[in-house]
Amino acid sequence: MSPVTAAVLPPPDATPKPGFRVLSRDGDTSARRGRLSTAHGTVETPTFMPVGTLGTVKAMAPWELEQLGAEIILGNTYHLALRPGADIIARHGGLHAFGGWRGAILTDSGGFQIFSLNSLCRIDEDGVEFKSHLDGSRHFFRPEDVIALQETFGVDVAMVLDECVAADAQPDAVLRAMERTTRWARRAMDARTRADQQVFAIVQGGMDVALRERSAADLVPMGFDGYAVGGLSVGERRDLTHRVAHSTVQLLPEERPRYLMGVGTPDELVRFVAMGFDMFDCVMPTRNARNGTVFTSQGKLAIRNAEHRDDTGPLDPECACVACRQFSRSFIRHLFVSGEILAARLLTTHNLHFYLERMARLRRAIERGTLRAEAAAMGVDLDAPPESASPQGEQR
Repeated sequence: MSPVTAAVLPPPDATPKPGFRVLSRDGDTSARRGRLSTAHGTVETPTFMPVGTLGTVKAMAPWELEQLGAEIILGNTYHLALRPGADIIARHGGLHAFGGWRGAILTDSGGFQIFSLNSLCRIDEDGVEFKSHLDGSRHFFRPEDVIALQETFGVDVAMVLDECVAADAQPDAVLRAMERTTRWARRAMDARTRADQQVFAIVQGGMDVALRERSAADLVPMGFDGYAVGGLSVGERRDLTHRVAHSTVQLLPEERPRYLMGVGTPDELVRFVAMGFDMFDCVMPTRNARNGTVFTSQGKLAIRNAEHRDDTGPLDPECACVACRQFSRSFIRHLFVSGEILAARLLTTHNLHFYLERMARLRRAIERGTLRAEAAAMGVDLDAPPESASPQGEQR
């Protein structure tokens, strides 16, 4: 497929001013083709952000991510604040210099990680007190602290502190969490000081569409740089995830980036792009790679299976990544069952290439107005209901 030319889309600015533009729309779905401008380059959307919780994507070097076409990665404020600590990162001049990554960085606030600790944390109006999962030391995060940490890290997109609840949480708990997330968002907005850093709010409300509407109605007038939908992929049925996401994205402003947090499978991403979301992250391609699960144009495969022992073909005959160009299934299986580190590196390379190339194909399809046909070519029927099986949780 031919690359996008300047005649189709405006070229990226040499020194972009932080912001977002919708460049084109698919005529048959709600998909958008956009561009997120940051202090560390432009991000073409829809985009998938490889997860680099600790400032690095597991098994990958920064230059390898660049070669794969990644333009933005995701880090985690909670984990980075505990180790190595904001003082160490500041001493290096920020997270980009510390981790050697030249592209954009978005950091999650750590709210999901903190609240998943359950008995290790205590929440009140001022913030959240929690015990470190590393050494048991006690810490306290206020919404203002989380913004200050992300400003110290020097990241391009900072997420506000939110309160995430389980899919089966009681209605009163969901309501309290949603209202507290809104109040914390206002405090986070008031605490920001960096003009070169964009701040995104997070819409909460559990599986209650009416609460999601309230959350969005309260957050949008605050004028955040972007809006995320959080609190999904936490154990609910997949069809419920899609229903809540579809109803919520319609509540978010057209001129701002829309980020669906913590999803999903390659087929799900196609559906969510068609709904109008612009940004995604998920540990699935990297975590599954380390566990030996490979995403291919012919479906998933488990590299440890004996059927691959003497298979001289590539992981995916339609893939152009280095793992598929240079190595056979047989060799990579040999590495995997032998516990060789190269197996994790090659499988991670392939899975991330698969995700990133899929997003590139979707961007080109939106520009041409052929997203539905491209989805069908990927094996996704946008008119068919999603499966009702429970998705994997804890993807943030």
